[in-house]
Amino acid sequence: MTAAGFSPAENGFDCSATHAHRQSLQRDSDMKMYILVKEDVPTGFAVLAAAHASLAAYLKFKDRPEMAEWLSGPFYKVVCRVNEKEFEQSKTFPDHVVLTEAALDNRETAVAFCPREEWPKPFQFYRLFR
Repeated sequence: MTAAGFSPAENGFDCSATHAHRQSLQRDSDMKMYILVKEDVPTGFAVLAAAHASLAAYLKFKDRPEMAEWLSGPFYKVVCRVNEKEFEQSKTFPDHVVLTEAALDNRETAVAFCPREEWPKPFQFYRLFR
């Protein structure tokens, strides 16, 4: 029994099969979702923006085959801090959703992309959020 009172085995959920399935997908797929957060967004808002961005990307792209493939795997996400120029440039790439924050006068704070295996070259150089 888990802390939430849900027992996967009692509810017909085979954890060992799911784990094996996820391991096979990890070897077969490099699907990643990129989330870019502006570097001037305060840390608390940045964390909130990244969480909301992941959900917003899912909701926007939920009917796409790429999203279905990503959901069947380990949900890799790469969260990076970017400067204003990088943020604006990233919006020229397809399949994204931009997030704003009401508490920051509706400023754009993050952009999230539909998961994919291949990414444009600039994504290799964005700094990881730490």
